[in-house]
Amino acid sequence: MKDLKIALIQTSLIWENHEANLLLFEEQLSKVSEADLIVLPEMFTTGFSMEPARLAEKMEGKTIQWLTQKAKEKNAVITGSFIAEENGKYFNRLIWVRADGSFETYDKRHLFRMAGENNFYSEGKKKLIIELKGWKICPLICYDLRFPVWSRNANHQYDVLLYTANWPAARSYAWKSLLIARAIENQSYVLGLNRVGVDGKNLEYSGDSSVIDFTGKYLIEASAAVDQIISYSLNYEALQNFRKAFPANLDADDFEIK
Repeated sequence: MKDLKIALIQTSLIWENHEANLLLFEEQLSKVSEADLIVLPEMFTTGFSMEPARLAEKMEGKTIQWLTQKAKEKNAVITGSFIAEENGKYFNRLIWVRADGSFETYDKRHLFRMAGENNFYSEGKKKLIIELKGWKICPLICYDLRFPVWSRNANHQYDVLLYTANWPAARSYAWKSLLIARAIENQSYVLGLNRVGVDGKNLEYSGDSSVIDFTGKYLIEASAAVDQIISYSLNYEALQNFRKAFPANLDADDFEIK
């Protein structure tokens, strides 16, 4: 199977300003020369806002149209989350947009109660595992990282675990440590994409975006607290060889998520 070329766009965001952020990512995407998968931050059009009634978009809105156009131009999948409204409810919704215009969605399962996210948004109910060029990928959002059962790779259902985030610098140690843990316990590549800068609530973000292999080793890591695009090609053969040599999954505990 061919290598999977990924690009993570670590950048600051403009607080609660859809138009300005789309222009920002227009510029950032112009710097990505070649990729199969391009990852944008959590709530990339607004920052991590608790104002969904004012900022939410419908699924046929401008952000979806923009992502569809950009995915076609880059001939790549583009993913990130935004504030979506559906059936009178609000979701922190990741959208996975392909070059042909088709898309999948994942709604954040674990809502960050310390910021009141659970008071404004509805939680997701289903995990998403998507195929891209033969690779199986599981995209999750920020606070989901703290809950290993939700991300558990039962029977090697996926090859890549992806987290897009607005994870404050004050908890960067947890961010980095948990990304490594998820890679080791799930025997998968892990992509962690986090924003930088300061948001409208005066919270600082250090980024610490990275690509980690199935042993917990950093393959590439962004510089802290700066706008940066990191690119890497994931090797499928290396992953499969490791899984065959160290089949810890065969001794995993059975479980059921209710």
